[in-house]
Amino acid sequence: MSIMTATGRGALAGVLVQDATALEQLSKAEVVIMDKTGTLTEGKPVLNKIQVFNNMSEESALSLAAGLEMSSEHPLASAIIEKTTAAGYTPSEITDFDSVTGHGVTGMYKDEQLWLGNHRLMEEKNIDLQATVESVDAAIEEGHTVLYLAKNKEICALFFISDKIKANAAKLIQSLQEKNITLVMATGDNEGTAKLVADQLNIRDWHANLLPANKYELVKSWQSRGKIVAMAGDGVNDAPALAQADIGIAMGTGSDVSLNSAGITLLKGDLSALDRAINLSRATMANIKQNLVFAFGYNGICVPVAAGILYPFTETLLSPMIAATAMSLSSVSVIANALRLRRLKLDQ
Repeated sequence: MSIMTATGRGALAGVLVQDATALEQLSKAEVVIMDKTGTLTEGKPVLNKIQVFNNMSEESALSLAAGLEMSSEHPLASAIIEKTTAAGYTPSEITDFDSVTGHGVTGMYKDEQLWLGNHRLMEEKNIDLQATVESVDAAIEEGHTVLYLAKNKEICALFFISDKIKANAAKLIQSLQEKNITLVMATGDNEGTAKLVADQLNIRDWHANLLPANKYELVKSWQSRGKIVAMAGDGVNDAPALAQADIGIAMGTGSDVSLNSAGITLLKGDLSALDRAINLSRATMANIKQNLVFAFGYNGICVPVAAGILYPFTETLLSPMIAATAMSLSSVSVIANALRLRRLKLDQ
């Protein structure tokens, strides 16, 4: 009864409980690992600047990049597509599209091979990035995420993208710290951008340049220390970690894969709903314990009396009418107490 009532109360507060076990475990969570893009940040990246190389025009760079990103689910893809649309350019028609998880995307434009992604993808394809070092270093110091576009083994463009930190992120982190919950930030982004976000939010434990497998291993490493771990994320890259965590928490604005891998979803991507979810979980478990006291209290007292335990001493027996009333009160007390969760204030 408590779980059912809590599920309804959570939905009203922007917390969708898909797995009752996750709600129970959340009350005991000791570590919360959070993705950066789309979780701690708004997930609405903006393309601020483009730098082109090797006689590539800005229009061509945007058209090729947008053509590649049309089939991508990564949050950064929207920044390039929106910029291309706003500039009035047409995305190029790409064939042989492929997504390289944690690295970027590839495809063919006519007879030319294209790669669009992070530094790791370029290194893997042995693309010379010497001409980009100075620009990239400066952009990273400013907190930008950098995407590289290469064509036929030559770098042809850089895209500098930024994403704002959510307004309520700092308040959530403070609340988690007050609850003695360890917060860890895990991101596939570069170290410069990750450090900038971590410093602004006062996050001491953070990890950058992580692939999906690395996030999965990070969750396992905390679990191996005997910690109950919650993982919050919104992307395809977070799905393995969400599935491995004791409590998987997905942002409602995230990918279908992340939503299906989580036991709890924060509707509309509202980060403050995570704090409400923890408060709800703790209140629900306390309510369940209270209900057990009510149930066993009535039975623990009335059943022995009805069985005649006091009769040898006081000749006292429990009237069937009183016994029936006591049993009814037991059920009524449990239901009434569970229904109190409907009026629970979750913003504390």
